[in-house]
Amino acid sequence: MPVQYKDYYKILGVPKNAAAKDVKASYRKLARQWHPDVNPTKRVEAEEKFKDISEAYEVLSDPAKRKTYDSLGADWQQRAQNVGGPNGFRRQAYSTGPQGVQFDLGDIGDAGGFSDFFQTFFGNFGRSGGGPGVGRGAAARGMRGGDHEAEVELALRDAYGGGKRSLTLQTQSVCPRCNGTGAVNGKLCHQCHGTGAVVGTKTLEVTIPAGVRDSQRIRLAGQGGPGVGGASPGDLYLIVRIAKDPVFERRGDDLSVDAPISIYTLVLGGEAVVPTMTGHVDVKIPPGSQNGRTLRLAGKGMPKIGAGGHGDLYVRLTAQIPTNLTERERELFKELANLASRR
Repeated sequence: MPVQYKDYYKILGVPKNAAAKDVKASYRKLARQWHPDVNPTKRVEAEEKFKDISEAYEVLSDPAKRKTYDSLGADWQQRAQNVGGPNGFRRQAYSTGPQGVQFDLGDIGDAGGFSDFFQTFFGNFGRSGGGPGVGRGAAARGMRGGDHEAEVELALRDAYGGGKRSLTLQTQSVCPRCNGTGAVNGKLCHQCHGTGAVVGTKTLEVTIPAGVRDSQRIRLAGQGGPGVGGASPGDLYLIVRIAKDPVFERRGDDLSVDAPISIYTLVLGGEAVVPTMTGHVDVKIPPGSQNGRTLRLAGKGMPKIGAGGHGDLYVRLTAQIPTNLTERERELFKELANLASRR
């Protein structure tokens, strides 16, 4: 079968003038998307896609290989015939995968090696005649692990108190079979397919700072994606989502609450029991308070992160109108209405 051309730029979805950082970013995104472990229902398709993505990154991430690839023109098939070998290409015993590890192209089981197109033009890159492992291509390419994000839902009272929480998250971890190298005995690791990482779950104990706000991010250093080639892992960012509270409304570090007050107390003054985050308190109601009046309770709001102290609690007085009046009560209200009309 003749060698089939591979459009590496199209495979990674980047233009021909893409910067190295954009090539890396696209590779990481596609590698996560098409990792066979996260596509169990279409594993065969995912493995083929993953191999193409890895092969494209191997070429476009290496300046020398990329220069050679970019130099291929309309006569690429003739150039392939001239590379050598009875079938138009020279099959190498070893090559270097996108994780900077060597694997045997001649015997890697069901996972398969890079394409004939790759072997034809790039199979001997990084070799200097001293056997596998010699030269730039065989050097481990260290790459810091990717940063991950996850959401954590909290009740407002949990945000108020903070403290430790156990969270179970889907994450990537170092492959236990190859210890993150991507290869076992010089062959592509079948468990992680050369990525050095496997998808799984882990439980983390996280300290939630008291007073955390909705949409704030909590950074967990070193809990992101595993690094490649001995590089450090990425970080995990927890995005806080605070559920709506049935009693309190939050505005920054301040809270507000509605307090139903009888019209008698509003008119004559007195005391009312009001809820706070730490329990109920007695609040003095000034005589002649209007419906909707707001009273401020200093220091009864949310904790202030990094600043110390607390916000305030604002109590909105809402008039409770009596219902089911007795005949006598109705008469008294009429008398009050008549007195008010004579003023």
